[in-house]
Amino acid sequence: MIVVLLSYKVDIAEIDRLRPAHVEWLKQGLADGRLLLAGRQVPVTGGMLMARGSLDEVKAWAAGDPFAVEGAADYQFVEVAPSILAPGLEALAQ
Repeated sequence: MIVVLLSYKVDIAEIDRLRPAHVEWLKQGLADGRLLLAGRQVPVTGGMLMARGSLDEVKAWAAGDPFAVEGAADYQFVEVAPSILAPGLEALAQ
């Protein structure tokens, strides 16, 4: 699993303008089985994604995010091998 941390590089008004396309990209990631989880950081300075696939696959997928295409966010990628999970989250270990 890859954890992706997004840090916004532009004004929140620009993020808000791009958000509908970003949300559509996220929904497609869910439908494709790539995206596991997405959410905003608090306070709203970026976001966090959890994705399936190799590091290279997830980096290539993230490059298609409208925030990335428009240069609105920086991305940090962390590969994680889950080993201890709460009940109901066993699928994350796959």
